[in-house]
Amino acid sequence: MNLLCPLCGEILQKAERSLVCPNRHSFDIARQGYVNLLPVQNKRSLNPGDTKEQVQSRREFLDGGFYAPICEALCKMAEGLSGPVLDVGCGEGYYSSRLAESMGAELWGLDISKEAVRFAAGRYKEAQWLCASAARLPVEDGSVGLLTSLFAVTLPEEFLRVLRPDGAFVQVLAAPDHLLGLKNIIYPSLTEKPKDSAPELPGFTLERSEFVRFSFTVEGKQVQNLLSMTPHVYRISKEGAEALAATETLTDTASCVLNLYRPKK
Repeated sequence: MNLLCPLCGEILQKAERSLVCPNRHSFDIARQGYVNLLPVQNKRSLNPGDTKEQVQSRREFLDGGFYAPICEALCKMAEGLSGPVLDVGCGEGYYSSRLAESMGAELWGLDISKEAVRFAAGRYKEAQWLCASAARLPVEDGSVGLLTSLFAVTLPEEFLRVLRPDGAFVQVLAAPDHLLGLKNIIYPSLTEKPKDSAPELPGFTLERSEFVRFSFTVEGKQVQNLLSMTPHVYRISKEGAEALAATETLTDTASCVLNLYRPKK
């Protein structure tokens, strides 16, 4: 799978510790092994995406095995599919590293957070990790076998561009009842919002959907880690934060849907 220069769209080639295009745009390969392909003009903030503290919290939580059933369901859904795998919004690499290993496939992970890909590259040495924008994937047309987006953005047109005609897209979405225990602690009231668990995507055909639902219990620091890896960390009030800080043990339910899409023929 060829990478494209985010500045001019030409194919990048490896030259010692850098990736270089024919127009001499150069991108250094970091000591940890990842490459930053996010130009300054494509950033909406100085350090977009998850912070180091958020990534560390997610790693600690996922290392605890609390979300292992989601990973197992993902690997099962991918049986019979082929790589290379491109994980968009890869975070610190927990899911995609296990997915690629189960498939015996080449893995490319991409996230807008430099801290996330730094963590991923430091642990999972066999994969290629990129700091880049999902809105402009630095990947050649029709080169991806399986594209995944877990609790992350879905951009149908861009995903179609990089997928092979026989490729697949696996999307993982939180269901409406996901983490109700956490929400009931941090919010004074909950508003039920309609949520399409299997959305129609332009250019794609939905092949199948599978729901995953299970309970888990976290204690001590893992309670805060759970909050830190969700969007609620940006929305929580002072009162909600205080209520969660006083929570020593939390039993909650994880609920999500896995959707397998194919490009329309």
